[in-house]
Amino acid sequence: MNVDQFAQVFSTLRTQLSHVVVGQRELVDGLLTCVFSGGHVLIEGAPGLGKTLVARSFALLSGMAYKRIQFTPDLMPSDITGSSVLERQSNTFTFVPGPVFCQLLLADEINRAPAKTQASLLEAMQERQVTVDGMTRNLPAPFTVVATQNPIESQGTYPLPEAQLDRFLFKLLVREPAAEVERTIVRNHVDGFDPTELRGVTPIIGPEHVLALQQIARAVRVDDAVIAYIVEIVRKSREDRAIEVGASPRASISLARAAQVVAASEGRDFVTPDDVKPLALAALRHRITLHADAQLQGIAADERITDIIRATAVPRIGP
Repeated sequence: MNVDQFAQVFSTLRTQLSHVVVGQRELVDGLLTCVFSGGHVLIEGAPGLGKTLVARSFALLSGMAYKRIQFTPDLMPSDITGSSVLERQSNTFTFVPGPVFCQLLLADEINRAPAKTQASLLEAMQERQVTVDGMTRNLPAPFTVVATQNPIESQGTYPLPEAQLDRFLFKLLVREPAAEVERTIVRNHVDGFDPTELRGVTPIIGPEHVLALQQIARAVRVDDAVIAYIVEIVRKSREDRAIEVGASPRASISLARAAQVVAASEGRDFVTPDDVKPLALAALRHRITLHADAQLQGIAADERITDIIRATAVPRIGP
């Protein structure tokens, strides 16, 4: 496969997902970019906007083994990773894999579980492996976590640890659809669309193709000038007076990986600064912490990141 084939597959997946999740182009593109970057995505939005639907639909289209965990305050780490169970007949312990042993894991309402439960995903998200009872087991490849959270409800929720937030390549914000789009959504449901069955959504690629597409994206050329541009944006987030904690080098890596996917999705084998700019908000908004004074003044993370991008000189990439 080459970048032209990558662009064709990406466009087909985008079209198919957009038929199911109407009017959420940014969400669809963000999910596809994360998966083909080999990363994980955190989706924040009010109920009923398609957060769960987009994950289920992509799992069907890609043929990836899909499992869902409904995060609750009483969820235990072993409910995610699995545990060893005593077999009475043989008097030996047998490991029973948890739902994390899949290729696409939907962590629904992830902020409803306490930190010790959320921490059970740290190793899985970074090393693609799980250690239980001193035994390390590899997860299937590819492996992607799609986590959702509701910004409206605060009762019974917990803030995600910074170490976990940093493991998400993107944080996508799902906004309410325009009136015209909402009319289309309602019409689709009146005409028989059933989100619980997703009839007509069938695999068009397989997990092996996802891995191949990830390798194509990683082969896209990133010039030193573009890398310097990415690093400059991320480093400025650590130097900004309104930001108490800036983004880590993992954010720079995330931006570069995501930009490679964007370039490949357009049939190019090289990255430009214009590939980087639209990705910066999604890659950085969850990785920075504003000073208390800035928060009291009503300054938002997206606002500071936008200012940083505007203040960063864009390199000229030529032959």
